Amino acid sequence: MNNTANKVKLLIGLLAAILLTTAFVTNAMAIEEPKFTTLEKSGDFELRQYEPFIVAETFVIGTLDEASSAGFRLIASYIFGNNKSRTRVGEEKIAMTAPVSVEPSSEKIAMTRPVTVEHFGDTWRVYFVMPAAYTMNTLPYPIDTRVSLREIEAQKKAVISFSGFAGEDKVTVKTDALLKWMKLRGLEATSTPKLARYNPPWTLPFMRRNEVLISYRP
Repeated sequence: MNNTANKVKLLIGLLAAILLTTAFVTNAMAIEEPKFTTLEKSGDFELRQYEPFIVAETFVIGTLDEASSAGFRLIASYIFGNNKSRTRVGEEKIAMTAPVSVEPSSEKIAMTRPVTVEHFGDTWRVYFVMPAAYTMNTLPYPIDTRVSLREIEAQKKAVISFSGFAGEDKVTVKTDALLKWMKLRGLEATSTPKLARYNPPWTLPFMRRNEVLISYRP
């Protein structure tokens, strides 16, 4: 009887997780992503031409998972209001309601995806792409000095997509596969590999979308 009850609870929990993830995926259709044109696609591999974009970024020391978590919190704090507006005083709405203030108000910036992580020795760069409606002159200033804004020029990227958990071992395997695929096409890497995660932590593994991206030139 206990085994049956446990199985029922497990099934209910699994169904709830599926429904929650499905709801997020449905809502995520409206979440902005960097704009690109697909140049070539072959299975899980793809070549893309990205348009210029602006990122809010931070640098974190630790493991991949530690850096991803800490970096996410810092940048999420910035986009959810830990900033100072360049253009307005008082209450303002940018996707969400901003607080009333006698100082130049903070702004709540629309959420984008993916969260991208790039490795440099023992340091990781974590960044969100900012909504295309903003420029460097209109994005609010980060109050936390650990967060900064940077403009990235148009570039070509080779990409491999995969589902499941994006742990360090799996990312290494996917990166090696992407580099081999690029070599077969005579493409020269011009950046370190970047890991992009598109889903929240509660997303079921088989519904997760991950990518490794490497900038290149022919």
